[in-house]
Amino acid sequence: MYYIGIDIAKRSHEVCFLDEHGDVLDGNSFNIPNTISGVDKLQKMLDKYGLTPQNSLVAMEATGHYWLVLYSWLREKEFEIKVINPLVTDAFRHMRIRKAKTDRIDAEIVAKVLMFGEYQETAVADDDTLSLRQLCRFRLWQVQTVGDLKRKVITLLDQVFPEYENLFSDIFGMSSKELLKNYTTPEEIASINTRKMTDLLSKLSRGRFGKEKALEIKAVAKGSLGIRIATDAFSFQIRQMLEQLEFVEGQIESIDGEIEAYMTKLDSPVTTIPGVGPIFGAIILSELGDIHRFPSGKQIVSYAGLDASVHESGEFSGDQSHISKRGSPYLRRALWGAAFVASWSDPELKAYYQQLRDRGKPHRVAVVAVARKLCYILFAVLSENRAYELRG
Repeated sequence: MYYIGIDIAKRSHEVCFLDEHGDVLDGNSFNIPNTISGVDKLQKMLDKYGLTPQNSLVAMEATGHYWLVLYSWLREKEFEIKVINPLVTDAFRHMRIRKAKTDRIDAEIVAKVLMFGEYQETAVADDDTLSLRQLCRFRLWQVQTVGDLKRKVITLLDQVFPEYENLFSDIFGMSSKELLKNYTTPEEIASINTRKMTDLLSKLSRGRFGKEKALEIKAVAKGSLGIRIATDAFSFQIRQMLEQLEFVEGQIESIDGEIEAYMTKLDSPVTTIPGVGPIFGAIILSELGDIHRFPSGKQIVSYAGLDASVHESGEFSGDQSHISKRGSPYLRRALWGAAFVASWSDPELKAYYQQLRDRGKPHRVAVVAVARKLCYILFAVLSENRAYELRG
């Protein structure tokens, strides 16, 4: 059996071939660029030494996202690939008496870790799970973009029309948003014909707003303390951001459609769990991957970074524990959101949440405790592939 170790980097990778005795073939490793010419060179070297999927194992570190391209190419060639946790290779590297760090040595270390079998393999998701993960993370980024845009619009309005936020319960509701897109500054709003504004508001709000609201808005606009300089530039920015906001919100709707299609395909019972809707369910499934790689719910708690982080020094031991926040921040965020919903919507988890609150635990601590419980429920539901059933 031959062992192929690959040290992953952004623009190039170092490759080392070991024979069954642990000796480096040809006495040295070689470098390949992260391009078509690079994999062509790798193929030629594989052919030169007669290395095939039948007589070779491949290992690489999970370095950022840079390993995915070469991983995909090798998988197409039907090689068995082990993606190794970098913590393992770091530990092996530190065992060397001379702690030199070069790409050549690192590639050899990866190969030897593979040969000795003393490694922790990083789970690689299947195509559907990986696709779902990409979509969910992209959606979270888009949601953050929406939040950023809204905050920037509010900042501009605070300068141009500081009283505006009190005119609508939701500045970014349909009525308010369309009004701002057409008439942004207090001067523009104050100059609108009352009948024209009444008709606009009535149409946008489906009859909820009428003449009374139009008169209120005009009166506030006339008495606004907003700035009187560079108003054209402020107005232009607000309109541009509102258009961008609508565009991103439209993209989020499209992403939701793609996520729904994958969730239908996966047909998982995850959404039967309290607080876990389609989006939270998609994030949880995509971040967990194969549930069978977790021995119990305790490991899911740890993987989500919801386990306690204890700080001790000498004779001092901290009397307050905080969550470790290790592992997947995306999974932790989804579990927090699901726990928040479940803490008031599910009878059993609501009672558990209230018990903690009655004992003096802060809201956030109680919700984290509910999130931990959800990890154990997740393990049971997903490992047994059955719908959640409320006990009692």
